[in-house]
Amino acid sequence: MKRLVWLDVAKGIGILWIVYFHFFTTWLSAPSPLSDNFLTEVVADVPGGWGTLPSALVVLAKTLWYGVTGLGFHAVGLFIIVSGWSLAATTARKAEKGSIAWGEWYWSRFIRLYPMYWVAHLVYLVSPMVARLEPVDGRFLWSLAGLRMVNIEMTFMYVNAAWWYFAMLIQLYLLFPLLFLALRKIGPWAFLGLAFVTGFGTRWVQLDVLQSVGAWTLGGFALSRLPEFALGMALGWWHLREPDRIERGLRSGGWLGLGLALYALWFFVRAIPYIYVDFLTGAACFFAVCGISGMIERWEPLAKWLATVGAFSYGLYLLHQPYVIWIGLRIRDEPWWRFLLCVVAVWVVIGAWGMFLEKRVNLLVDRLTGGKKPTAKPAVAVG
Repeated sequence: MKRLVWLDVAKGIGILWIVYFHFFTTWLSAPSPLSDNFLTEVVADVPGGWGTLPSALVVLAKTLWYGVTGLGFHAVGLFIIVSGWSLAATTARKAEKGSIAWGEWYWSRFIRLYPMYWVAHLVYLVSPMVARLEPVDGRFLWSLAGLRMVNIEMTFMYVNAAWWYFAMLIQLYLLFPLLFLALRKIGPWAFLGLAFVTGFGTRWVQLDVLQSVGAWTLGGFALSRLPEFALGMALGWWHLREPDRIERGLRSGGWLGLGLALYALWFFVRAIPYIYVDFLTGAACFFAVCGISGMIERWEPLAKWLATVGAFSYGLYLLHQPYVIWIGLRIRDEPWWRFLLCVVAVWVVIGAWGMFLEKRVNLLVDRLTGGKKPTAKPAVAVG
């Protein structure tokens, strides 16, 4: 399937935002934009506060900086939606040509997911410049298997907290054939309704009935993130059939407007139950970032670079967090401008490292599995 440049650009923005977010939160303990006292804490952190024009400008700059930075974790929702989109679109194309061999489908997903994931574990073990906040013990084997939901309170965020996403992703992949068959059978609107009832119902049981630990709702039990994944599947299905209609909103700025409107709803209506918040913020991030990517697509050099980062976002996702924590802990006393220089350096160096490893692993896997023309194609749409 021909790659959508704007979607790869959106993935590139998303993964760089996640890397930056993890780096920033290690470097600085800034007030959270979700706190009721956010603005008060920012003002208190600026000598002079609102008293003078220069200090007031600093307050405004920090408010915007901390606020946008604090939304970085929403990019996880973007990648869940993109994963659903990519899988539904590619599988629907194959289905149009005949029946789908689901055994082969599972095998192709396995060899694109696990080898690079295992290499990331090896890199963590041998690299001299990664944060080692926990000992390597039996939980490492559960992580290698992708079963980070086993003994979830101790294992889900173990060693590399970003890897929790992998545990959720393999569950969604296991469920995907059933989800895809439902999408084809009942159509996208009914499918979305069914997915919303299932996903939000799961979250209600987890949060209000069982009062389980938050890791289960975050993704330890993948049905809790089904609404985002199903939205992506429906969008991919619609785009395959009516690409011009779907992308019209992207080109006109409608997607950006929808994303900002959803963000406004989330920010100003504080009574929204947490059952719906992950879906709301994930959809807001997806539409806003895709709207921005539609604008960036017109600037070819930047679009090409971001699209490349997005196409190989899997390696960067798997590798980055122990590195940025290690660096962040060592530059905590550095001023903001040096931190931003470090951000650019981290994006370039760790991004190139992740891309190199992902390409090499994919080439090796293609050769070992008998691929006629080994390629370094991207593995999966994750962040």
